[in-house]
Amino acid sequence: MILIGGTSNVGKSTVAQVVAERLGFECLSTDRLARHPGRPWRTPEWQVPRHVAEHYGSLTVDELITSVLGHYDRLWPRIEELITAHATEDRGRTGLVLEGSALWPVRVARLRVPRTAAVWLTTDDSVLRARVHAAGCYEAATDEERLLMDNFLARTERYQTLMIDAIDGLGLERIDAGRGRSAVELADTVLAAADAQTAVGQSSTGR
Repeated sequence: MILIGGTSNVGKSTVAQVVAERLGFECLSTDRLARHPGRPWRTPEWQVPRHVAEHYGSLTVDELITSVLGHYDRLWPRIEELITAHATEDRGRTGLVLEGSALWPVRVARLRVPRTAAVWLTTDDSVLRARVHAAGCYEAATDEERLLMDNFLARTERYQTLMIDAIDGLGLERIDAGRGRSAVELADTVLAAADAQTAVGQSSTGR
């Protein structure tokens, strides 16, 4: 099993799919277990629900961080149960790539499960901003829509800062998902890091 963490819009889902296809593994997202208010911008297939607009439009960055961390606190027992069950059941079962922002480094580092590796994807705030702006058509958005995207980005960037502090403090594996690297290149790096790990999230030589 391979766990891939990281903040929103860092590219976890795309890289996880490539890794899973490469290994013939199943691919799941922690979002499928319970979803926090999602992206606050509309697309041809998605209209922003009222509760999502209110969430990002009315809360401060500190409140947004408290909300998402609380959500992940409540979700972790279900994630841990999934990881433990998959890692300890019959070896003939298909492997799993699990991705999601809910894979908080401190909790993952406490896992004591066999045949499991973990990495986190990180990138510059400018890359996150460009991706969200492109996805939400920021230049064509209304002032209200831009405000929601701005607040989402502020929370996303703050979350990544806190996550990096936790990763580096524990000596865990993180991979730069920026610098124009393709999903295939990142998948290669993820697999190499996973192969080198001697404990969940840690290699014998450290980061």
